Amino acid sequence: MGLEEEIDELREEIRTTPYNKSTEAHIGRLKAKLAEKKEELERRQSSGGSGEGYAVEKTGDATVALVGFPSVGKSTLLNALTNADSEVGSYEFTTLDVNPGMLQYRGANIQLLDVPGLIEGAAGGRGGGQEVLSVVRTADLVVFLLSVFEIDQYEKLREELYANKIRLDTEPPRVSIRKKAKDGISVNAATDMQMDEATVAGVLREHGYVNADVTVGEDLDIDRLIDGIMDNREYLPSIVAVNKADLIDEDYLPTVHEDLREHGIDPEAAVFVSAEEEKGLDALTAEIWEALGLIRIYMDKPGRGVDREEPLILRAGDTVEDACRKIGGEFRERFRFARVSGPSAKHEEQQVGLDHELADEDVLRILTTK
Repeated sequence: MGLEEEIDELREEIRTTPYNKSTEAHIGRLKAKLAEKKEELERRQSSGGSGEGYAVEKTGDATVALVGFPSVGKSTLLNALTNADSEVGSYEFTTLDVNPGMLQYRGANIQLLDVPGLIEGAAGGRGGGQEVLSVVRTADLVVFLLSVFEIDQYEKLREELYANKIRLDTEPPRVSIRKKAKDGISVNAATDMQMDEATVAGVLREHGYVNADVTVGEDLDIDRLIDGIMDNREYLPSIVAVNKADLIDEDYLPTVHEDLREHGIDPEAAVFVSAEEEKGLDALTAEIWEALGLIRIYMDKPGRGVDREEPLILRAGDTVEDACRKIGGEFRERFRFARVSGPSAKHEEQQVGLDHELADEDVLRILTTK
């Protein structure tokens, strides 16, 4: 029996096995075995393929992937938002390569990637889907672009990303594993857990663990447990943009809102745009900025004052040490202290160390040894 047939059989057994407490451990082992078989199949396909893909060099302060089915308007949107020149056509599969463009906003350079339109089965390699999805995995944010008339595309797109180990709008599972020399697998749950310890241990054994201490910090299901064991999941934020909004009548808008709710999208959180008419782009750009969590730091440069034209772009939660690393050179090694004014400071010109957390529109001056 070939590997693909084994995978199909495992999927079918998982699908047809009723889930209850008595079958939980068995299903856990099946899902763990399925994850390993899929990894093996991907390794074989990678080693046997041409090696060609959509290698795109990441540039700028952040990278955003525009994800959608063919002909939803990604190329038109990219051209409207950036300095790109992506081929646009009214027929499917116009975009055959990944087209990058640079969105400039609030002093930041945000790279947008117009990836070829995904189709169902992309994660399995259909339509060059695996190469496309590999580009999405390197992004910092996923923007789903949906047609206002085909909101159901959303679930299909999320399923393809999930199948390619992309986890959206969630944090990595709080699971830590420490191998040991003997005494089998011991499970320490830091919270009440629905799953029993035997199921956890069984899943780990399927992944090759014989002796290990496992700490689980959340009430998770089998799929989250497997994600916590594997080290190749990407956790990305996402937003939804609804394109071709100019083509709907006002009377049809409540229907669109209902369609969005049925697919788990808050209509208030979705951004309605018309790439063709260049409407709603300011709102979309602002939403991209917020979702990326970018902040502006104005550097106080000796002899030149505060530079508010070209801020240093960091992420929310970054510290003075992160600022030193982004600036480069010997700032980190020669650092003495810094002075900060702005939202993160208790007072003007507060003296701080490397661990001080910065905030949007702080003014930062770094003092170094000579």
